[in-house]
Amino acid sequence: MPLWLALSVVLGIFIGTFFANRFSGNRLSIINSGSNKLNDLLNIVDDQYVDTVNVGDLVEKAMPTILSELDPHSVYISQKDVQQANDDLKGSFFGVGIEFTIRKDTLHVQNVIHNGPSERAGLLAGDMIVEIDDEPFVGKGITNEDAMHRLKGDKDTKVKIGVLRGKEKKLRHYTVVRGEIPMKSVTATYMLDPKTGYIKIKNFGDKTYPELLIALARLGQEGFENLVIDLRGNTGGYLGSAVQMANEFLSRGQLIVYTEGRRSARQEYRADGRGSYQHLPLVVLIDEGSASASEIFSGAIQDNDRGTIIGRRSFGKGLVQQPISLHDGSMIRLTIARYYSPSGRCIQKPYTSGADRSYEEDLLNRYQHGEFFSGDSIKHEGPEYHTHNGRVVYGGGGITPDIFVGEDTLGVTSYYREASMTGLILQFAYEYVDENRQRLTKYTTKKELLDYLKKLNTVELFVQYAEKNGLKRRNLMIQKSHALLERYINSRLIYNVLDEQAWTEYLNDDDPAIRETLRVFRNGESFPKAETGEKEERKVAYDYSSTHRAMKLMACSVVNS
Repeated sequence: MPLWLALSVVLGIFIGTFFANRFSGNRLSIINSGSNKLNDLLNIVDDQYVDTVNVGDLVEKAMPTILSELDPHSVYISQKDVQQANDDLKGSFFGVGIEFTIRKDTLHVQNVIHNGPSERAGLLAGDMIVEIDDEPFVGKGITNEDAMHRLKGDKDTKVKIGVLRGKEKKLRHYTVVRGEIPMKSVTATYMLDPKTGYIKIKNFGDKTYPELLIALARLGQEGFENLVIDLRGNTGGYLGSAVQMANEFLSRGQLIVYTEGRRSARQEYRADGRGSYQHLPLVVLIDEGSASASEIFSGAIQDNDRGTIIGRRSFGKGLVQQPISLHDGSMIRLTIARYYSPSGRCIQKPYTSGADRSYEEDLLNRYQHGEFFSGDSIKHEGPEYHTHNGRVVYGGGGITPDIFVGEDTLGVTSYYREASMTGLILQFAYEYVDENRQRLTKYTTKKELLDYLKKLNTVELFVQYAEKNGLKRRNLMIQKSHALLERYINSRLIYNVLDEQAWTEYLNDDDPAIRETLRVFRNGESFPKAETGEKEERKVAYDYSSTHRAMKLMACSVVNS
């Protein structure tokens, strides 16, 4: 009996080994051989290369390249960048509570967060930070990343800051105790007219949903009957936040989104019927900067015929990334699945593995092809799908709006392009506010400040400034672009003196997408109807270029710390 038992065990081992090699061992061998090959290469380089090599740096440089061979959104995040990558969506971080910008090799305080650590310590907007912890912090080498690294830190830790104020030559020193700094997703909430509420959402973070509920409660106190949610320029964030938001507007059982991948089983997200705004007339604004979670929300509203989507075709990011921490504190975000809207369409636009130049230049190609100006220029390369009411929608590349609102080239000149794209307008606005801060801060509302700015002739002030900084005066072009220049310049002055809410309200005052939204509500057209016969499509073309560019540039102009 012991002999037979031993023979059976040996036979079982042989059979198990055979099947393991046949069905899973090959894949394991490939991984092991590939891994060993990389290790062999690094060891050979370290041992025999003509010069001394830092193998760790070599690996850091290789990681992004390896992941880029998979898809455009699988990325490697180094240890030093992990905190910043997570802070963007957490809804808060620990720091000193300032917005800053770097001008002429010096860190300038753009805004001081109300009741934040820096305000309590005594810092003011306009201060120039030249020392951090008794070490000089000026010169061509300073970067936004360096400043954030020095100013952010653990809660209740202290940082000593040396500043120059105004024309003072003596350095002032402040000790700031780091605290929790909120990063709001909802950046503007107000009434567009007596019946229409407006909410601007910058991204989808940890606290987006509770911020939305607070915004809705505020609008409720003002008696709103219609709602517009502005997702233009919103690059996305957490799937869960988009699902929570959509749940507020959809009926029980309606599909919001589902994900599916090779190793990720289909997972559906459906409305639970507890939303408080299931029948509220709704419009969602999108553009080419709306991506990921913005497209999940927009797709759920569109495919369920719950509201009207207005604007331009969204970015087209429909890949699901899972964050995976590595032993040294770095992280990878690996694509594990795809998003699918309720109709079954994949939101992701086409791409090829590896460094896909055409993918990176997609928005530029759309612009050159005319898609920003005409809805007829939109290329639908994916298959047709149908909404709940039978309306045709398309897969394979973002969310196409129900009503197209395009840019117009009217008023755009080479002078305007150079003034806006080189950052001269941003630079002028900051320096003008910095030099006239005491006078400008008397105006506490958008209307008061705008009335004052209109008397200044800000375009002429800018033209004089620009000429001193290398942009030659072109009177005919300036006259043609006067309205665009005035709008952009004043928007930046308003942002620097007041806040993002006032800035958004100013830009919306003459925004064609907002005008079209109000028309839709007036005519009771926010709930899409089933198509009967030939499809009707409304296209609106307005001069939206100044708003579009202002928003894009504003996003790069200041940094929180």
